[in-house]
Amino acid sequence: MIDIHCHLLPEVDDGAQSWEMAEEMCRMSAADGVAHIVATPHANGHYAYDREKFFAKLTALQKRIGPRPLLSLGCDFRLSPQNLDDILASPERYTIEGGRYVLAEPSFTKVPPQVDDYLQRLLTANITPIITHPERNVVLQKNLERVVRWVRMGCAVQLTASALTSDWGETAWHAAQWLLKRDSVHILASDAHDTVRRPPGLSAARDAAAEIVGKEAATALVEDNPRAVVKGTKLPYFPKISA
Repeated sequence: MIDIHCHLLPEVDDGAQSWEMAEEMCRMSAADGVAHIVATPHANGHYAYDREKFFAKLTALQKRIGPRPLLSLGCDFRLSPQNLDDILASPERYTIEGGRYVLAEPSFTKVPPQVDDYLQRLLTANITPIITHPERNVVLQKNLERVVRWVRMGCAVQLTASALTSDWGETAWHAAQWLLKRDSVHILASDAHDTVRRPPGLSAARDAAAEIVGKEAATALVEDNPRAVVKGTKLPYFPKISA
């Protein structure tokens, strides 16, 4: 499996707070069957995103843990006017492995109509937004049809793995199931931040998803599609949404 959303790098945001914690998160992921992790530090108003600094940390962490799991770099990109201008000017600064995909995080408190325009501008620039954890977003929970509309535009959607195992509460669990049943989920990722409160792991969510969309599709959510994201190729699992 491949985890494309994980706050693994130590001492850079609200994720791993030490090198030891980062190493343990890698071990936990590997034990769960994850062979590849994309480290995704926040890029928002609270945390500045320094690609060169983070790549150096990523390289150091890879040396500390050995060849597995393999580590790549991306970011948890907040959809904001300033960030949008920056990514359009320098896409490789924010995209996963410098490719065509970026984790796109709407605000948890307001998702104005302009967000639709932000997403369209990214798509027009050949950057595919992967909408992160809409099932946990208190604004989007009340209007999941908007997420479906974004999928019809060409955006991908990433659910938090632990939302499918009820760790984020009943509302997030129902929202995750609703999106899965409407063919509007393309990737499961841990969005792990530590080893206890928000630990890594994908297998339990994959199994839960299999009960809703079937084993083949669930496997695509944690293997085939994440692999395509890292490689910068077309997602093999992107079902057409019926009217």
